[in-house]
Amino acid sequence: MMPDEKCPDERSAALVGLTDEEVAERVAAGRTNANTDVKTKPVRQIVAEHAFTLFNGVNLALAVLVLLTGQYRNMLFMCVVGANLLIGVTQEIRAKRMVDKLTILTQKEVTVLRAAGELQIAPSELVADDLMRLAHGDQVPADAVIVEGFVSMNESLLTGEAKPVSKGPGDELLSGSFVDAGSLVARVTRVGAEGYAARINAEAKYVKVVRSEIQDTLRAIIRLGTVVLVPLGLGLFLRSWLMDGGSLNDAILTSVAAVIGMIPQGLVLLTSSVLAIATFRLGRRMVLVQQAYCVETLARVDTLCLDKTGTITTGEMEVASIIAAAGSDEGEVAAALAAIVSANEEDANETARAILRHAAEKGVAATPATRAVPFSSARKYSGCVTIDGRALVMGAAAFVLGPERVGEADALATAFDATERVLVVGECPSFSDDDAIVGEVRLLGCVAIRDEIRPTAGQTMAYFLEQGVELRVISGDDPRTVSAIAARAGVPEADRFVDATTLTTQEALDAAVDEARVFGRVTPQQKRELVQALHRRGRTVAMTGDGVNDVLALREADCSVAMASGSAAARNVSEIVLADNDFSHMPEVVAEGRRSINNLQRSASLFLVKTVFTAVLALVCIVMPPYPFIPIQMSLLSTAIIGIPSFVLALEPNRDRVSGNFLANVLARSLPASVAIVCALLAELVVGRALGHSFGEISSVCTLLVACVGIALIWRISLPLTPLRAALLVLVGAIVALGCTVGAPFFEIVGFTGSMGVVVVAAGAVAVAFFNWMYTRSLSGFASDERFLSLVRRVEGKHGDR
Repeated sequence: MMPDEKCPDERSAALVGLTDEEVAERVAAGRTNANTDVKTKPVRQIVAEHAFTLFNGVNLALAVLVLLTGQYRNMLFMCVVGANLLIGVTQEIRAKRMVDKLTILTQKEVTVLRAAGELQIAPSELVADDLMRLAHGDQVPADAVIVEGFVSMNESLLTGEAKPVSKGPGDELLSGSFVDAGSLVARVTRVGAEGYAARINAEAKYVKVVRSEIQDTLRAIIRLGTVVLVPLGLGLFLRSWLMDGGSLNDAILTSVAAVIGMIPQGLVLLTSSVLAIATFRLGRRMVLVQQAYCVETLARVDTLCLDKTGTITTGEMEVASIIAAAGSDEGEVAAALAAIVSANEEDANETARAILRHAAEKGVAATPATRAVPFSSARKYSGCVTIDGRALVMGAAAFVLGPERVGEADALATAFDATERVLVVGECPSFSDDDAIVGEVRLLGCVAIRDEIRPTAGQTMAYFLEQGVELRVISGDDPRTVSAIAARAGVPEADRFVDATTLTTQEALDAAVDEARVFGRVTPQQKRELVQALHRRGRTVAMTGDGVNDVLALREADCSVAMASGSAAARNVSEIVLADNDFSHMPEVVAEGRRSINNLQRSASLFLVKTVFTAVLALVCIVMPPYPFIPIQMSLLSTAIIGIPSFVLALEPNRDRVSGNFLANVLARSLPASVAIVCALLAELVVGRALGHSFGEISSVCTLLVACVGIALIWRISLPLTPLRAALLVLVGAIVALGCTVGAPFFEIVGFTGSMGVVVVAAGAVAVAFFNWMYTRSLSGFASDERFLSLVRRVEGKHGDR
């Protein structure tokens, strides 16, 4: 006997719930529905990831050395470290809490039948063999088998298939699906990690590495700086202390000043600040950024993989068209539809809600009903009896008209698109007591229902096409349906579709990636494999999705975007969550990424100037001492020449396309200034020694020479000048002037003599002229030189492999 053929006595016995003792036994055995969903990172992990870094470790070690000297003002550089840590942790925890709040808001208690009666419990308190009662709109919390009831299930979050699936006694329910219509009682079969959704989620729990050129560049610089700074710093310290007869404290301070200059502290802080501001701006537009560096990644994306349901479509249905049969008209059909769905409004599924919206838009009034015939997945129709005695019915043609009359509906539906769902509307003499149709049905007409395209979908697709981003649609739905929807949304070449069930080999999948633009009937594993195939072709891939079936691909993509209305797993594994489920925000995310990257490339050149010239100068000063700076003077230069200008320039509007390698673009601007500064400082070290300048005089002159070339670099990267940029140049000059006069005692700048002034003017003028000449040449082709780019990739640790 089949499961749905149980006799009444057996059916009644099946509805006896578990006793308290049976529940306790299952809890003790661990057979509970413990929450196995993918979760956001805990706060302690976020703090640890930001705190325990090589950058923080090196700076902390340097601070301890300065602390030993008692010169506490020279520890000012630790403010940058603290600010960077605070910004990174605050931003990520803020995003985590907002995503966690979304998860809490979507949770709902479930009704269980136990020996003691019906109870409302949390989904995590379910145990194996529990009986649970679910109705329209409820989400299935654990895998189960239907014991009683016929329903229409929405499994789009699991399979990507938007079409409702009819199920009855004996059929399996998968956790994560929704009851679209009807009600049921089901027995829990698998709990916790054994569930369908939990098994997919478990595969997604590996650590995802964010691919970011800026992050890679910063790490490469810090790694390289750490390797170089140890021997250089030690060499400077030993030379100053043992060979030059300096005090231990002086040797420590000069060595720390050199090492600090090699580490681009401000660039790390600037990057964190700019990306934090970008995430704040996006947050005001209901876009939650869980990992700041993904803003940059999305700006570099060249392939966007779209899930159909919830991304291109709203997840709701709409009435495409209504056609009347002979002897009827469209108005009569629309009125009949409105009467049926209004009578069954309490149990309205997506199809019924689409009809209700259509009736409201068209101003069709529903005739009140004296009797409602609710939808049943077993009957495949719903109906009503109006106050004027008309018995109206709507549903699948084979069940409303009978198999022998399906051709009548097919003849009317020839004008409909093949991907649209067709329902017939008719009038029958009456309904029996068990809601069966009595007598022959008179066909009134047909209604076509289809997925509703987001109103902004076409505009969003056009934006990405203009930006050179290739679009791919990947869905678990029928490929013909997906293709038609993609075409309506404006996806180019949407007719190049493939059924993923035919992609049984790696070769077939690779060929499809090259040829097709729309993929239907795709399994969760295949979605991930498609993203991997795109990676093998050197693509930077963004993936959108909202269901459990998208989790694996979301994890694999360079940047993943989830809808807030989707599964908790999809939200928690994605870098970006669209809190209002509006895909049209994506261009705004890309624009923020471009502003951040383009401006950071310009501002980062200021930071790398200090890194490069400090490292070279430290190497020179081991042979030809003294090293001409102490930490407090480097703090003045870092603030005036680097910090303030970089922050101002980094926050300007900038929507240019991102092009080239980040480090190569930065070095093309910074190296000319670094070379000019090193030449100027060498001149002072030689001339100053010949003129008998003291260490204080040499360090004061060198501070001004660095400021001269630095201001020249700010001027070049600020072209064309705007009122804001002109004001910035004046501000920088004023800060340097005040630091060397009013703040001279604090920054240990000595009073200028005539010989010092001559060196500053002569060496400064030559250095600035030399810088301008090299800067013009470097921008004309330096950053695009293949040999230079090859060297940059080796520095970053990239060799073309992903």
